[in-house]
Amino acid sequence: MTVEGAELAGWARMLADGTRATVCLALLDGRAWTATELARLAKVSRPTISEHLNLLVDGGLLTEVRQGRHRYVKLAGPDTAELLEGLAALAPRRTEVANSLSAVSKRDAFARARTCYDHLAGKLGVALADAMTERGLIDWSDGIALTPEGQAWLEDLGIELPVRRGRPAVRSCLDVTERRPHLAGAVGAALCSHAFRKGWVTHIPGGRALKVNDAVQAFGLSSGL
Repeated sequence: MTVEGAELAGWARMLADGTRATVCLALLDGRAWTATELARLAKVSRPTISEHLNLLVDGGLLTEVRQGRHRYVKLAGPDTAELLEGLAALAPRRTEVANSLSAVSKRDAFARARTCYDHLAGKLGVALADAMTERGLIDWSDGIALTPEGQAWLEDLGIELPVRRGRPAVRSCLDVTERRPHLAGAVGAALCSHAFRKGWVTHIPGGRALKVNDAVQAFGLSSGL
């Protein structure tokens, strides 16, 4: 076994546990969570979740934030989030039987629109990527790139991309429910922030799902999301 192979296998083992995988997927909402919140979500004890969190932090998947006596954890960054979403999309999907109206509504809302760390996902995220492609704002001929027309469109919307070294302007992220790419990278994050700022999307309490306002059509999307 090579050193690289051993390192990759060790990294993969961090996710080869249902509790740790549950934690990582929950943190795709982009927030910092306490150990108590994550223990409640994963239905394990506080000491047990602390062991899992220490392993994930030491392995580089999570980062720790201290505020006074309180300890929070969050995903290490957007690259980690995009990798997790892609892995989740590739995993075999079980057919979930929703046995109540509440469960059906929750499932449908998650599939319709949600956040994937700091960018838009679900039908909304995929529709946005499709609309930008059709309008020539992003180009897929050699990977994925923002076109000059795309840059001008962002400027017209009043969106200024942050200068952040090491993060590409655009990146595709395989959507876990649609099984097609939505838009990540600096542009994806900026569009998500813009949608929140304008009130085009708002969080639905209790998860990553979003409520979509009809004004989101200003992105060039069709109605009916």
